[in-house]
Amino acid sequence: MQIPILNGVYTDADGDFRTSYPRNLIPVFKKQGISNGYVKPSDGIVLFGTGPGVDRGGIVWNGVLYRAMGSKLVSVNSVGSISVLGEIGGSTEQVTFDYSFDALAVASNGNLFYWDGGTFTQVVDADLGTVVDFVWVDGYFMTTDGINIIVTELNDRTAINPLKYGSAEIDPDSIKCMLKLGNEPNAVGRYTIESFKNITTANLFPFQRIDGAAIKRGSIGTHCACVLPVDEFSGIAFLGGGRNEPCSVWLGVNGSSTQIATAEIDKLLRGYSESDLSLTKFEVRTDKNQTFLYVHLPDQTLVYDIKTSKLMGEPVWFTLTSSIVGNSKYRAKNLVWCYDKWIVGDPTLNTLGYFVDSVSSHYGDVNGWEFATSIIYNESRGALFHELELVCLTGNVALGANPVVWTSYSKDGVTWSNERSVSAGGQGERNKRLVWLQQGNMQDRRIQKFRGTSDSHLTMARLEARIEPLR
Repeated sequence: MQIPILNGVYTDADGDFRTSYPRNLIPVFKKQGISNGYVKPSDGIVLFGTGPGVDRGGIVWNGVLYRAMGSKLVSVNSVGSISVLGEIGGSTEQVTFDYSFDALAVASNGNLFYWDGGTFTQVVDADLGTVVDFVWVDGYFMTTDGINIIVTELNDRTAINPLKYGSAEIDPDSIKCMLKLGNEPNAVGRYTIESFKNITTANLFPFQRIDGAAIKRGSIGTHCACVLPVDEFSGIAFLGGGRNEPCSVWLGVNGSSTQIATAEIDKLLRGYSESDLSLTKFEVRTDKNQTFLYVHLPDQTLVYDIKTSKLMGEPVWFTLTSSIVGNSKYRAKNLVWCYDKWIVGDPTLNTLGYFVDSVSSHYGDVNGWEFATSIIYNESRGALFHELELVCLTGNVALGANPVVWTSYSKDGVTWSNERSVSAGGQGERNKRLVWLQQGNMQDRRIQKFRGTSDSHLTMARLEARIEPLR
């Protein structure tokens, strides 16, 4: 019999059935003759360059990659060489980048800075106040101090007119960030999101709130929201909620919000304090006909597959970590497509990397993967498991390596058997079969779990079991 492997199940101490998402494996719903879908290794990370501090954000402007690393604004060339451009303050917290026709801007440590390709300047106008976040729209750099919406002058990006302050008025919640959807600025508050349009009023705030476009939910933090740039999924993804509502993951479109988190994702989020959740980073990556929403939590990254979820009619999630077992901070953040590669920052060290398909290790360190099956149920009858075979694409390992894959099983979803291993094969062993014999029994139900390391670099298409019913 064939056993599904794209999502698994386990149980918890509260007596609930929980979803087990693949860890460091990407589920792909594609018929290839073996099954209707498979799981493939997540991207490996290769060292690209070393900078003056931990990466805090990045952007491409005029074909050049710019990053905030430690307290410095830096430029990065195509071979990973880094040049310091200016001091922006701060150390590890996220920054915001955007640009106009003639200037790159970065908000860091409550201040706003510009780089025009030759000169680095800071906005020192006292009327600017503390910069929580900003966006460029219609010739203005639009910032927020958490209460007001502030615009720079059209003819002088370093000047602020206090008569041109605006505000988000549908709710007295604090403004967490500014986002531009289409060409409309959005003030993302803690409990609301308000959209604005340009009405070009002389000597007054030049934008007006769009009636009927407000969303009655908002973001818990400054970087917990992002714009989905793909046309058919255009909207604002955010972590937060409405008043008297726990945090979840939402997609806001045209004045309404749709929950894209599953019950399992909500339960995972409940394991973090709101203080920790407010430091979450959202970002989107579109590549190879896939669009992923990354939710960077303190000890793991949750990934929502936007296009596949729409295709399947149900949310598709997986998790990414940088550890052999368990959870650990994922060492790829602030993803930027530049120089024909995805360049990423390491949130733990002062290094930059880039994604590759050929390996699944992180900066040369071995990483682990894991997935579980759904419940195998035999209608309250017992069974013997004579053989399990994991059908894989093998042989993509380093020369001389001989990795193994482990499996264990659970009859209750809580406690697990001892692991048993088989060889995953060496380099070039394309027809290696991963088979476990004499795999015990079940009384009426069973869950199987598999794990391995990035050394094996396996794509798994099917789990086949030879089972003998006892009655």
